[in-house]
Parts: sequence; C-alpha cells; structure tokens
Amino acid sequence: MSVLLFLIPLALFLSLVGLAAFFWALTSKQYDDLDGAAHRILIDDD
Repeated sequence: MSVLLFLIPLALFLSLVGLAAFFWALTSKQYDDLDGAAHRILIDDD
C-alpha cells in the first residue's frame, strides 16, 4: 500500500511533464509543416 503513495504522485508528475512537452512542441511550431519533410526526401538536388 505504501508503494501506491509513491507511484501515484510519480505517475501524475510524469504525465504533467509529457503534457508540458507536448504543449512546448505546439508553441515552438514543431507541427506546422508535416508534409515538408516527406516531400523534401523525394526531391533529388544532385
């Protein structure tokens, strides 16, 4: 039972860290150009 007192706050903390990382990725425009990298790999610049 004492393990739950450790694991529940740890799980909540890790989920908040993951949510913060997701919102950071949204605000730093990581998801703006989803198709750009897929098309750039097909273009041959040689």
